Amino acid sequence: MSGVLYGVGLGPGDPELMTLRAHRLISGATVVAYPALAGAESFARSIAAGAFAPGVREIVMDVPMTTERGPAQVAYDVGAEEIAGALEAGEDVVCLCEGDPFFYGSFMYLFARLSGRFEVEVVPGVTSVTACAARAGMPLAARNERVTVLPGPLPEEELRARIEGAESVVIMKVGRHLPKIRGVIESLGYGGQAVYVERASLPGEVVCPLAEAPEKAPYFSMILLTKGADPWL
Repeated sequence: MSGVLYGVGLGPGDPELMTLRAHRLISGATVVAYPALAGAESFARSIAAGAFAPGVREIVMDVPMTTERGPAQVAYDVGAEEIAGALEAGEDVVCLCEGDPFFYGSFMYLFARLSGRFEVEVVPGVTSVTACAARAGMPLAARNERVTVLPGPLPEEELRARIEGAESVVIMKVGRHLPKIRGVIESLGYGGQAVYVERASLPGEVVCPLAEAPEKAPYFSMILLTKGADPWL
């Protein structure tokens, strides 16, 4: 019989925010797979490594950080085939995913390649959205309010239009797009209602009003905006 592929959400970075199920699966795994930026250590591995069993086999998918989709898709093709080999041999494989596997998670690319051939189980994780809101002490929605999640790389005019039509806004993947995003929010008059969060739950975490955010932001940064109230009251 083939093994089972588990897509396991690890949460935002603090190992204590892994679920009990995620920890149990990782600690019992004989094969784990995870993405890594080519030439760099894997963030996913750093979250889960304390739970690895001795002698666990590691499948590393070196994913280049580029705006071109082709190189990353090749990396997932190669990784999927190595994972498939373990599954065909009857071994279960635990694939590590930062945050939640199906919320901007890289696991969805492996799921698309392997779910038609093997049994796959997805284990949800704490998302960066909820982690950032918790660290900022900032409720995102109540009753019938809507939350809009936007990726930072969106064009300026699309960001503007979507923020204007939203109630609460979460902007992910801020990184090098911070100046553009900050300019849009301030031009709409919402600068005093936006909060910047960097590396939530990790050492070096930053939580501050958007106006006090640094000039440069890492990839793992987020902006939260709620309209009609001061988020710091």
